[in-house]
Amino acid sequence: MTEYVAAIVALPFDQLPAVLADELAQAGLEPRQVYDDVVAAVAEDLPGDDVTSWATIPAADVATADFIAREGGTVAGLAIAEVVFRYVLGNDITIERPVRDGTTVAKDEVLLTVIGPTALLLTAERTALNFTCHLSGVATLTAAWAAALAGTPARVRDTRKTIPGYRDLDKYAVRCGGGLNHRHDLSDEALVKDNHVLAAGGVVAAYQLIQKRYPDVPIQVEVTTLDQLRELLDIGAPDVLLDNMTDDQLREAVALAAGRTRLEASGGLTLDRAAEVAATGVDTIAVGELTHSAKVLDIAMDLRP
Repeated sequence: MTEYVAAIVALPFDQLPAVLADELAQAGLEPRQVYDDVVAAVAEDLPGDDVTSWATIPAADVATADFIAREGGTVAGLAIAEVVFRYVLGNDITIERPVRDGTTVAKDEVLLTVIGPTALLLTAERTALNFTCHLSGVATLTAAWAAALAGTPARVRDTRKTIPGYRDLDKYAVRCGGGLNHRHDLSDEALVKDNHVLAAGGVVAAYQLIQKRYPDVPIQVEVTTLDQLRELLDIGAPDVLLDNMTDDQLREAVALAAGRTRLEASGGLTLDRAAEVAATGVDTIAVGELTHSAKVLDIAMDLRP
């Protein structure tokens, strides 16, 4: 009985093609972090051998595999899939990406093609698809919101409601879908929410306490009433989040602000109401579901016969 011997290459970071690392950097991602994410994901799937592929497929067998969209959508994560394939199979492979992240694709469209050892292609398959399907789902949902807001000044923004460890990637996928990023973490921007207001003794007190301690940090304050908005307008607060307000309240808030502060709508907003909310005149709409509830885009890897 023939024994098929295979093992992943575990390509070192410094051997990634420079053009691939540059592409990740230009997309606003840290190449080393993406590489580390890939290594962790592969390790999660491969604490030992790939007992199915390595037992059934000769290590010398070579195949061509295609990533194929099973449904239309907006693609994100193909460059990350390439990092997966290069980490597992090394650089002695051929990879073609006929589309780039941020592209809207149709059902049955080929997104990526890779030629390499068959057994290792199958070892890398699920990890590469997990990144691409999830991120493409985020990009697709974001693109739907962006399309719903087309023709209005309003833009859709994400939140910090991301999969732990995936924040950079999730926010990248939002950008691929045409959305804007909210703050990245707790340190780069202050966001005063209801619990902060309660603890500090009011929206103005909370704003001023942050301004005093961190004078260079941008501050957004969440309000639930128009009276709170009036208080913030009186002190010149530049950025206010209008939480769970009706369309009538949003319109009144826009009239009160009269361009003196940036206004963002948030709280339980749904895609079918996107245009209505945008019509109130708010500047941005914060949507947590972009990253916490996006359905994956159905993408499969098929070996060519």
